Amino acid sequence: MRPSLLADAASAAVRTVRSIGVLYRAGLVPVPRLDEGIRSLIATRRYGPLAGSLRIAARRAPHAAGLVDERGVMTFSQLDLRSNALARGWSQRGVRPGTTLAVLCRDHRGLVLTLLAAGKLGVPVLLLNTGFAKPQLTDVCVREKVGVLVHDEEFTDLLSDIPGDRYLAWADSDPGAVPSLDDVIAGSDDHPLPAPAKPGGFVLLTSGTTGTPKGAPRPKVSPLHSAEFLDRIPLRVGEATYFGAPLFHATGISQFMLSCALGCTVVLRRKFDPEETLRGIAEHRCTALVLVPTMLQRILDLGPDVLARYDTSSLRVIFVAGSALAPELGNRAREVFGDVVHNVYGSTEVAVATVATPRDWARAPGTVGRPPLGCRVALYDEQDRRIDRPYVTGRVFVGSGLAFTGYTDGRTKDAIDGLIATGDVGHFDADGLLFIDGRDDEMIVSGGENVYPVEVENVLVEHPDVREAAVIGVPDDEFGQRLKAFVVRRDGSTVDAEVLRDHVRHTLARFKVPRDVEFVDELPRNSTGKVLRGALK
Repeated sequence: MRPSLLADAASAAVRTVRSIGVLYRAGLVPVPRLDEGIRSLIATRRYGPLAGSLRIAARRAPHAAGLVDERGVMTFSQLDLRSNALARGWSQRGVRPGTTLAVLCRDHRGLVLTLLAAGKLGVPVLLLNTGFAKPQLTDVCVREKVGVLVHDEEFTDLLSDIPGDRYLAWADSDPGAVPSLDDVIAGSDDHPLPAPAKPGGFVLLTSGTTGTPKGAPRPKVSPLHSAEFLDRIPLRVGEATYFGAPLFHATGISQFMLSCALGCTVVLRRKFDPEETLRGIAEHRCTALVLVPTMLQRILDLGPDVLARYDTSSLRVIFVAGSALAPELGNRAREVFGDVVHNVYGSTEVAVATVATPRDWARAPGTVGRPPLGCRVALYDEQDRRIDRPYVTGRVFVGSGLAFTGYTDGRTKDAIDGLIATGDVGHFDADGLLFIDGRDDEMIVSGGENVYPVEVENVLVEHPDVREAAVIGVPDDEFGQRLKAFVVRRDGSTVDAEVLRDHVRHTLARFKVPRDVEFVDELPRNSTGKVLRGALK
C-alpha cells in the first residue's frame, strides 16, 4: 500500500475511534449491552437515521414521550405503530421507492409521521419551505417530479398547479375530498414492514433568495456522523429538546434526527411564539433549544419581567444556526441564560462546518468556533491559494461526512482539495477561531475599498436604540457604491441617522460609515431569519 493511502487509512481509523468515544460520552454506545448497539447500527443502515432511530427508541422505551405538539403527547411506541400503518397504507396506494414524496407542513406530528413512514418505505422526502411563494413551490415540485404531496390545510391555495396525489397532514376544518393521514392510518395494519432495499433519504432546499431553490440530497446514514455534532455540543440520551427552528430547514431536520437517535422527547409547535417557547421549556424541562437568531432575539425582547415567569434552568444547550448571530445578541443571551449558547455555522450543502461553544464565545463574541470531529475548514484566496495566516479574509471551504454530492439538477458547488465552497468569506483569529465576514456576493466596493455588510451591521446593533440593522450597497456616481443602512429602532426610541453614523465612525474606518440611513418597522426575512437583501434593494 502506498504511504499516502496508508496515512489516509490510519487517519480514518483514528477518527472512527474518536467518534465512538464521542458517541459513548453522549450515551449512544450502550455498554455493556453491545448487542443493543449492533441492533441500532443495523436499523439505521436499513431504514435511515430517522426511522431506524425511532424503531430503536420504541424498543428501548416504548412508553416514553417521543413527541409533544399542540395535540398532546405521543409515545415512541405510538409513533412507531402509526408510522407503520401509514407506510402500509401508502404502499397499498402505490407509493414505493422511486416515488418522490414532498411535504409542505409546519412542525407537528403529521410531518413527523410522514418522515417516519417514508423512511420505512425507502422513499425520498423533499422538504418544502413553508415560506415559499406559489411559483417557487410549483417550479420545485415539477423539477423534482413529485408524485405525492403531503401538506397542511392552510397551504391548499398554493398547490393548485402541482400534479400528484394529495394528503392532508393537519386540518382545522373539514378536509373535504382530500384524504388525511389519519384516514390512511385508520384503514391500515400497524405491524412492522420489511426493510426497504435502501433508505430513502431527504432532499433539502436552498433558500431560493437568488432564484428557484435548488435541491440538495442528504442520503448519509452512518451513526458515526452524529459525532460531528456531539463532539462540541453536549446533548445526551433521554433528555428533551424544544424546536423553534422549522424542521424543513437543515438546522431543524439535523437536530431532529439527532434527538431521535438520542431517544429524546421532541417538543414542537406549529408556529413560533416566544413566550410559548419559554412555557414549553419550563413544562417539559427541556435541556436543549433549537433556534435561528431572530427567534432568540424575540425571546430576549420579551423583557426581564416575562423571562422571569418561566423556569428555564434546565437548559444546557441553546443551539443557534441558520443565519449570523450578532455579538450583541449572543452576549444578551449569555447574560439571561448563562453559558449555554452554541453558535453553529454550516449550510444546506455542507451540513455542520464549525461550532462555537460557550467558552469560545466568551473568548471571542461573534465567532462561529472550530470544526468538530470529522470536519475540515480552510480559506482560499481568489487564485485558489490556501490562506494560513490569521486575520486574512478568504473564501470558506468545508469538508464533512454529511456534505452533499451535488444538486438534484446535476450542478454542484465549487470545490478545492476535496472541500466544498459555502459561498461565504471569513477569517481565523490567532487562536484558530473562525469568523464569517459575509457572503462573497454581498461585498460592497465603495471608493475602491471592500466592505462586508455584517461588520457594519454588528456595530449598529450594539447601539442601545437599535433592534436590527441591514446594510447594502447602492449606486453612487462618485464612489461606484455607497453604504445604505436600514435600521429598526427599539420601541420608544427616536435615535436619528447622524447619531448612528457617529456610532459607526467611532468604531470602524471612515469608508464603512453608511451615508444613507433609512428607518423601517421591520426587515424582510425568510423563514430561517436571513435578511432578504434583494427586497431592500
